[in-house]
Amino acid sequence: MKLVRFGPAGHERPGLIDDAGAIRDVSAFVRDFSGDNLSDEAMARLAAMPLAGFPVVDSPQRLGPPVAGTRNFIGIGLNYKDHAAETGAPIPAEPIMFMKSVNAICGPDDSVPISAGMTKVDWEVELAVIIGKRARSIGEDVALSHVAGYCICNDISERAWQLERGGSWDKGKGYDNFGPLGPWLLTRDEVPDPQTLGMKLTVDGVIKQDGSTRNMIFPVSHLVSYVSGFVTLHPGDVITTGTPHGVGVGRKPPEFLHAGNRVVLEIDGLGRQCQLFMASESG
Repeated sequence: MKLVRFGPAGHERPGLIDDAGAIRDVSAFVRDFSGDNLSDEAMARLAAMPLAGFPVVDSPQRLGPPVAGTRNFIGIGLNYKDHAAETGAPIPAEPIMFMKSVNAICGPDDSVPISAGMTKVDWEVELAVIIGKRARSIGEDVALSHVAGYCICNDISERAWQLERGGSWDKGKGYDNFGPLGPWLLTRDEVPDPQTLGMKLTVDGVIKQDGSTRNMIFPVSHLVSYVSGFVTLHPGDVITTGTPHGVGVGRKPPEFLHAGNRVVLEIDGLGRQCQLFMASESG
């Protein structure tokens, strides 16, 4: 199933994408895609309902992030060998974890602010994992059973804040709208192998990233298990799993985003995002 949340920011309603690409409003059946409503049992009940019984939503509609109630938004750094190489970093012996503020979560096509203090805003197409069942110190062999599904994330980064301001990476990762999610959450049953997905990102129509999840250093099952040893994961939590080569900071000379740039992201089966970057007077 393709799960979406549609409507104004903060007032989204749950829906499903039908075979014709239309949104079906399922709010009469499920309050939201959060908490226990992301469990395997809840997904099975929803899948058993005939889509024709849910009303079609008039389009166009703003799409919000496809999951609600996120407590932890966790990023993984340098998880592709080619990305580590382009940034001059060694291959990590263990996954690199950082936290993205939940304030960074927004819809897949929401605009992204660039404040006056930002000088090195960068793009990163990533596969995001949505947790469906509580996980604490779980084994890699059962890790995927704790996953509700997958979506696209643009792990937007302000590199000067991330790398030049001291302390952790979090400073450059958590600004408002720096973590677009969606357009939909594709349920786990429709992704038999998350390590075979092609991914692409363009800036103003020019391809910047063209990679595949098969090139991850640490696969999804390892990441979910690993993270659960440090942070108890709850339904609705998000792990964004790293980016392939082609980011702006790794280019020669480096390239960064400015107001007016339009970034488009795609991952096989997970749809398409499009963000306009806009100047912001705040910050």
